[in-house]
Amino acid sequence: MPSLNWIGKEAVEHHHKEVPYRLVHCDGELSTGNPDAGNLLVQGDNLEALKALLPYYGGQVKCIYIDPPYNTGQEQWIYNDNVKSPTIKAWLGKVVGAEEKDLSRHDKWLCMMYPRLRLLRDFLRRDGVIFVSIDDNEVAHLRLLLDEIFGRQNFVAEMIWEGAFKNDARQIGVNHEYILVYARERTNLPREWALPKEGVEPVLAEVKRLKKLYGEDYDSASRDLAGWFRAKKATPSFGHRRFRYIDSRGAYKEDDPTAPGGRRFELKNPLTGETIPLRPNRGWAFDQVAFNALVKDGRISFITSTSIMVRRYLHETDYATPQSVFYQPTRSGSERLEGILGKGAFDFPKDEVVLEDLIQMATDDNSIILDSFAGSGTTGHAVLNLNNETQGNRRFILIEMEERIAQSTTARRLEAVISGYDKKDDPEKRVEGLGGGFRFCRLGVPLFNEFGDIDGEVSFPDLAAHVFFAETGAPIPTKAQVGNTYLGKHGEKVVYLLYTQGLEGTPREALGNVLTPDALVALPPPPEGFEGIRVVYAEGATVSPDRLKAEGVVFKQIPYQIAGV
Repeated sequence: MPSLNWIGKEAVEHHHKEVPYRLVHCDGELSTGNPDAGNLLVQGDNLEALKALLPYYGGQVKCIYIDPPYNTGQEQWIYNDNVKSPTIKAWLGKVVGAEEKDLSRHDKWLCMMYPRLRLLRDFLRRDGVIFVSIDDNEVAHLRLLLDEIFGRQNFVAEMIWEGAFKNDARQIGVNHEYILVYARERTNLPREWALPKEGVEPVLAEVKRLKKLYGEDYDSASRDLAGWFRAKKATPSFGHRRFRYIDSRGAYKEDDPTAPGGRRFELKNPLTGETIPLRPNRGWAFDQVAFNALVKDGRISFITSTSIMVRRYLHETDYATPQSVFYQPTRSGSERLEGILGKGAFDFPKDEVVLEDLIQMATDDNSIILDSFAGSGTTGHAVLNLNNETQGNRRFILIEMEERIAQSTTARRLEAVISGYDKKDDPEKRVEGLGGGFRFCRLGVPLFNEFGDIDGEVSFPDLAAHVFFAETGAPIPTKAQVGNTYLGKHGEKVVYLLYTQGLEGTPREALGNVLTPDALVALPPPPEGFEGIRVVYAEGATVSPDRLKAEGVVFKQIPYQIAGV
């Protein structure tokens, strides 16, 4: 398989393992709505934020959407695409070292993206997917990068988003960008994704009204439905005007039951025994048995005893497979954001309508959605919209690097759509809130200091969450409680942590941080029927290796044997 190489690649290939695990602290004053809604907005470097969140959300995210810098060479906006932001520039100098001065802007972009994508992969469920927006500047590099990290076999699609035409081209006017789609494991994705067809809901509502009005007088109901469609020429519902007939099931259209290349045989009307003629160069779309079943089920319209049509019902065809090329004016998202925050709040925001479609087709009602380049908060807005429309319980995790943007744009937008707002271009028009809430969080100190010791500010629950994830690769089942050494079970392991912060000089054994024979006996029992390994983390052990083996216990010394030190 072709591979991608660039200056600095060796320095960043394993850098995600070297990023320190940090604590995450939430700020109640900057949070909004229900704090238990499960939504997070984290302000901080997205690389460190991802590492900090990994113990809690690793392997749990159903959908990731990111809109990273496109690396166009422009530098006049906050996410300058020449990868020269002070934060990223300092990071490149530290990680890449002396080679940093030799990097092209494409090298820098790839160095920035690689460890972030590598960590993002670890968040995905086995049936999870990632959507990455990009344009022509880096799409070729990004495709190879994603092939390397996610595996070429997990490529799903390269979607093309057609937007407004920009009259600034010298040869060809470019009016599109891309969304690359990869799965964690494509074999675990559903066979089909589907989105509701636009304009269907008003039709179904009108059909329901007419059936209530006319009862079983379906001819009158159908006549009124045809008139209703004529009055809806300027709406998306007009596109479904062929479904202008109504019966006991609902609205339907009549389709030709034949097709070129279909099966040619003598088809009988099961009600009369008459042969139904077949046109030249056509074939039936079903066999006699299937036709008999359709007749019995009332899904065949008999124009005459030998002239038939098949009934297709709108409520059974109101979803469609998403297409790889779609149109949505790029200005639409900006205009809606201006209505919330006013003009100039954020340049080039993504469109929540498009993201809502991506999220809907790739998630279920209880999924977690992650965006580590949050910007104006479009992903969070899309999740809130979708939950409101479907009565779902999806949760979002947003990460925004810039403190000013996180507070003045991302958080403000989310607060507005959660609580409601007055449209900036029409203050008299109140937009009702969608409900929900989010916690605003910042990154704290690393779990481990520069000497590899546990930092004094680290609490027992924080350390427990990290220990459990480092040992099992799964988030801790429930928040650890001080005084309870049992952290939980995953697979064939149960995990314990013996650790209490104390004054310097206090003996470790007196703090309960040593696995002694008495401490071994006092360990809470594993779940009934468990026959796996008990893994005990402590600062030391005085139990003999033979006894540990006999008891089915593996001892690991903290902090040295905790992954991530």
